Amino acid sequence: MNGLSPANKKGKHFSIRITGKNQARRLDQLLSESDLNLSRSQAKKLIETEAILLNQRPTKPSRPLRAGDLVSGTIPSAEPLSLEPEPLPLSILFEDSSIIVVNKPAGMVVHPAAGNPSGTLVNALLYHCRDLSGINGVLRPGIVHRLDKDTSGVMVVAKGDEAYRHLSREFKNRSIRKVYLAIVQGKFEQDEGTIDAAIGRHPNERKRMSTHTRKGRAAITLWKVVERLDGFTLLEILPQTGRTHQIRVHLSSIGHSILGDPVYGRKSRYGSIQDPTIKECVKGMGRQALHAHRVGFIHPRTGERVDFVAPVPKDFEEVLDCLRSPKPNPSLSL
Repeated sequence: MNGLSPANKKGKHFSIRITGKNQARRLDQLLSESDLNLSRSQAKKLIETEAILLNQRPTKPSRPLRAGDLVSGTIPSAEPLSLEPEPLPLSILFEDSSIIVVNKPAGMVVHPAAGNPSGTLVNALLYHCRDLSGINGVLRPGIVHRLDKDTSGVMVVAKGDEAYRHLSREFKNRSIRKVYLAIVQGKFEQDEGTIDAAIGRHPNERKRMSTHTRKGRAAITLWKVVERLDGFTLLEILPQTGRTHQIRVHLSSIGHSILGDPVYGRKSRYGSIQDPTIKECVKGMGRQALHAHRVGFIHPRTGERVDFVAPVPKDFEEVLDCLRSPKPNPSLSL
């Protein structure tokens, strides 16, 4: 349908001759479904800035096409991101030309923001990945999902537009399987269950999320008991949606906040722990006991189902050992 010339310093030139089967379609829609690796919003922007022309003239993104029309233009080369690459240590679980899967440590922020301008996962990936092809016209890693600063575990990151859009669709269609481990307050009578409660901004505290909100978005979390401990429970968590702080908010809403959670936990994170040895162990962890353990998805290039596991971190294991009975401690085998 189109003819592409090699990319030069200004970008990649293309031309598309419209045939009968594509007539009457919107121009931006056609471009987003072509092999140009453009999202619809990208196509719209390029049309509006006259980087893409119809019959050698400027036009509108909504313009219906006719047989014989010539669509041509230039896709700009990806521009460098205005962030500094940093040689930070990375625990890489898998990498190829399309994706990189990492085990993010607790304490690392995913993306630079106010208060965290450097030392983030994105800074580390910019240094490590020398084969980024660009996301939405910018040379950057494609972050399709995030983990809170103090949540450890597995993350998949796209290296280019095609992989980014593929993974984004998988998340939107809920076909990506994510499994977390969490140590929570209290005991569960049932072995498994579902939390189905919309999540939105807290009505009074804007930095928090809540299930008590006027404008909540649908959120579903499945949980399963892995091990019952003395006053605590180790859970396997399968979030079916991806709302901000979803697991932490949902577990708190049913009275089982995550151990050590400074935002959604009890007012005194450690006050309910009577055993001084256990209390010191939990204090030593210094974060919420939440770990992204496993992620499974369809690989964007091969089309095969892949599955990656981030080992349980040492601080998480140490807390589990403290919470277990004085009997010989079983090792966590998940």
